[in-house]
Amino acid sequence: MPPPGRIARISLDEASIVRRGPEVDHERAVAAYDLIESNRFALIDGQTGPYHVRIFVEENRLMLEIRSHEGDDGEPLRLIGLSLGTFRRVIKDYFTVCDSYYAAIRQASPSQIEAIDMGRRSLHNEGSELLTERLAGKVELDLDTARRLFTLICALHLRV
Repeated sequence: MPPPGRIARISLDEASIVRRGPEVDHERAVAAYDLIESNRFALIDGQTGPYHVRIFVEENRLMLEIRSHEGDDGEPLRLIGLSLGTFRRVIKDYFTVCDSYYAAIRQASPSQIEAIDMGRRSLHNEGSELLTERLAGKVELDLDTARRLFTLICALHLRV
């Protein structure tokens, strides 16, 4: 049994996932794997994990359904809704820079690729910090967990 204070299982609403290409699909798969391998995530109200977190979009809100990790039917512990408007700009900018990065890998110089990658990482950090701020008072998480969750959130169809 995984220890408390962490996500043991993560799932995304498959109908909401945007297929943006093999690079993005690979990043999503790596983020999900890395998240399960190492994360710090705990509900503030003291309901202990490990948790199963399902991320989906409903009525223009980003939803995190948090359940106890007990098979597929774990006890519902918390449903957190976040406004999508808060994330739109940073996700749109992140996708724009990612597209530039993937194009640069094919034809740009190493210094150009590095410059674009620095911008991509900066936007990724901004999105992760925004997620951490929006979850404050509800969930305690570390930066690496927030980064991986932000990557997974970007995979959803957020109509940026």
